[in-house]
Amino acid sequence: MSETTEAYDFRGRTLLDHDGEKIGKIDELYYDESGGQPEWALVNTGLFGTKKTFVPIRDASPAGEDLQVPVTKDQVKDAPRVDVDQELSEKQERQLFDHYEVPYTTEGSTTATGAPGSAADATGRDTAGTEQNGGHDRSDSATDGAMTRSEEELHVGTTERESGRVRLRKYVVTEDVQTTVPVKREEVRLEREPITDANRDQATSGAEISEAEHEVILHEEEPVVEKRTVAKERVSLGTETHEDERQVSEEVRKEQIEVDDSQHGTPRG
Repeated sequence: MSETTEAYDFRGRTLLDHDGEKIGKIDELYYDESGGQPEWALVNTGLFGTKKTFVPIRDASPAGEDLQVPVTKDQVKDAPRVDVDQELSEKQERQLFDHYEVPYTTEGSTTATGAPGSAADATGRDTAGTEQNGGHDRSDSATDGAMTRSEEELHVGTTERESGRVRLRKYVVTEDVQTTVPVKREEVRLEREPITDANRDQATSGAEISEAEHEVILHEEEPVVEKRTVAKERVSLGTETHEDERQVSEEVRKEQIEVDDSQHGTPRG
């Protein structure tokens, strides 16, 4: 087992239970005032790390970049809710010891500032109304006969995470394009013209009987293909937000109060 002094640098690291399951992120460490050893870790647990729970780290050991403790995740989940600013009181630490089944010796708390056993009377109850053996809250003060009933409320928020990436990619494809183009061509046509007074001189200007040859050049059009690059449109990526509803399930605890009438043997809620 590694020395717990190695836990000094574990603020912000992940705390694991004895099976290696993630408990939460370490928010703060609480030390033994006499020996300077870390005794408790205040851990962010629950949905989105909204709860803060104390976990004993006296017997913790490093697990890579994380810290592993010999308690279960369910123990941490059901641990007493303790609201403190700087120090744990002896009463608060006693409740945590009882919950995690850590022996609480006659020498008392290692983290609390009060003297061990100074708040207990002969009946086994301390002056704040906590039984030494059970740690059950019976009253809010030594002079008040009322009980405070509390319950957990679920506060749900949202956090943004990356859900995917979309890329805009351009590539080239080839397709066949067919179109019709009108073209012209020349064809020979034999024309006969009778001799008249108007063309007689031209027709009889040569020899009377002779051989002759005349050539006519024919022309035709053919398609000419030319390709030009033309900008057609601009394409870009944008995002739009859609709202959905998702169900969130989480266990919350609440206290119930009943009347235990030992004379009649009938508890009443």
